[in-house]
Amino acid sequence: MAKFIFVTGGVLSSLGKGVTSAAIASLLEEMGYKVTLQKLDPYLNVDPGTMSPYQHGEVFVTEDGAETDLDLGHYERFTNARMGRWNNVTSGRVYFNVIQRERKGEYLGMTVQVIPHITEEIKRLIRSIEEDKDVVVVEIGGTVGDIESLPFLEAVRQMGLEVGRENAVYIHVTYVPYVKSAGELKTKPTQHSVKELRAIGIQPDVIVCRSEIEIPDSIKEKIALFTNVNKSAVISAPDVEFIYEVPIIFRKQDLHRWLTRRLGLEFREVPSRWDRIVHILKHAQRKVKVALVGKYVALRDAYKSVVEALTHGGIANDARVEILWINSECVREEDLKEADGILVPGGFGERGIEGKMLALRFGRVSGKPTFGICLGMQLMCVEFARSVLKLERANSTEFDPYTPYPVIDLMEDQKNIEELGGTMRLGAYPCVLAEGSKARAIYGKEIVYERHRHRYEFNNAYRDIFQKEGVVFSGLSPDGKLVEIIELKDHPWYIGCQFHPEFKSKPFEPHPLFASFIKACLGD
Repeated sequence: MAKFIFVTGGVLSSLGKGVTSAAIASLLEEMGYKVTLQKLDPYLNVDPGTMSPYQHGEVFVTEDGAETDLDLGHYERFTNARMGRWNNVTSGRVYFNVIQRERKGEYLGMTVQVIPHITEEIKRLIRSIEEDKDVVVVEIGGTVGDIESLPFLEAVRQMGLEVGRENAVYIHVTYVPYVKSAGELKTKPTQHSVKELRAIGIQPDVIVCRSEIEIPDSIKEKIALFTNVNKSAVISAPDVEFIYEVPIIFRKQDLHRWLTRRLGLEFREVPSRWDRIVHILKHAQRKVKVALVGKYVALRDAYKSVVEALTHGGIANDARVEILWINSECVREEDLKEADGILVPGGFGERGIEGKMLALRFGRVSGKPTFGICLGMQLMCVEFARSVLKLERANSTEFDPYTPYPVIDLMEDQKNIEELGGTMRLGAYPCVLAEGSKARAIYGKEIVYERHRHRYEFNNAYRDIFQKEGVVFSGLSPDGKLVEIIELKDHPWYIGCQFHPEFKSKPFEPHPLFASFIKACLGD
């Protein structure tokens, strides 16, 4: 049986429960333990696939094609654990499962209730991922006190009793505000948050204190006294420049030692891989500027994995990456000239596409390294068709169903679909790389597997005319029917990919495309 670590949050949202969970899992994994993670989200959507990025940040796609919460990206970046559809559970999914069973008569005429039926389903889904694992880290979304979170909190309370308290740890992430005018850290919000948690039957074992500054011992002692937690289990988590510093901060406070002792696991002193990564990020002598051109720049979590993958590309080149955020609705060439490279990420909808194409045109003509991802690749094709092939009004049928030149078109198996959620080309698919291409040289192999999230594809009716004018279709599906990667023959670095390489990049294993892109931006 696996050990369980349950991570809750108090006071307010966006405290960093996902990074906290991922950092804890990383520390245990470094000691040789098999770890997996799970996010319990209290909203009623079945998954975040149909939600606006303004509502929920990016949608992270797993190998098996699940559209999940962005925290699963943190889980994969901090560890070697591979997430799947059961690593993200929503209230919508839980209620959907229970109602389906009720409709089939599986409850034998019983009155279906939150307790025990909803809580039993939550526990079943948690236990479904524990096979062959030493530790399961479960993050409960939302904030203690929210009505929506109550079934999840009740379920993990019950699990603590069922698996035994020696096999379960409750970690509460809370906020300790620093009042600048008074020059003081205030513990009252944390006290009230823990009181709320204890009122529903959960006594936290560890308090992780998020704050602008480091929590001194005197404040730790006060929090320990009022929350009935040992002082050694009150952990300071101050704001940091890079999220990859969090495991280092936890190690310095011996959280990994405390957890192994509490869970009856052997403590193993091992070197940390995070020291080298953070050292590069903080002390890299070379710097590179990348213009990220998108329509969600007001909420940067919409591009979370892209931002992290760019950082990883910098790590691979001993360089620090500065992102120039450019709103695709108001792109100016002056802004692009300042950048060493241009990246146009994925997205949906017509808003801002002309600005994205302006940026791609500038990158193509100027010779500046340019990277298009998903929609970015599609717009590379549209821009090339208009500017080079002189196909006036060329477009994607997503934006102009009546375009005379549909260089990007809906896949055949998508044309009669009415429901949106979970119906795209999702998850990992193979891609065959053309011999002699830049893509083949970058990856160093013939076949790669990358994750997709889209409905539209390059229209093969235009493949010959594109090739005659210098476009190389350097990545194709194994049957040769789907274009996965394009590049320009006579450009230093102009590459577009239909998939999302950012989802597979890690700080200790940067994705080859991002590493190569940053290298090109540096002029190497």
